[in-house]
Amino acid sequence: QEQLEESGGESVQTGGSLKLSCKYSGYIWSTACIGWFRQAPGKERQGVAAIYTTAGVTYYDDSVKGRFTISQDSTQNQVSLQMTNLDSEDTGVYYCAAKFVAGRWACGLSPDFTNWGQGTQVTVSS
Repeated sequence: QEQLEESGGESVQTGGSLKLSCKYSGYIWSTACIGWFRQAPGKERQGVAAIYTTAGVTYYDDSVKGRFTISQDSTQNQVSLQMTNLDSEDTGVYYCAAKFVAGRWACGLSPDFTNWGQGTQVTVSS
């Protein structure tokens, strides 16, 4: 059974940094697409970053390019999201999501992921 567990969310000040982690189980490393999504109050869930684990190919929403970095550690079954230069628009619940994919073409930021974690809260304030 596939499971995902996020950690690392907390309150930070504008301009600060934060690292989220997603530990997953039940996925074969070489066939997974792991993504990070966020949902702010009153807004739809938004894809932030994703990684095609086979080749380490990454995808980012324009709003986070240059500030967020998604990375993987196959030895720990973990995907991390390093966030820098945070602002209030980054506030929200961050979810880790995963799906099996046949190739990199099937990985990206569309919300058609099959498994989701419970989420971790990130609050950015001045």
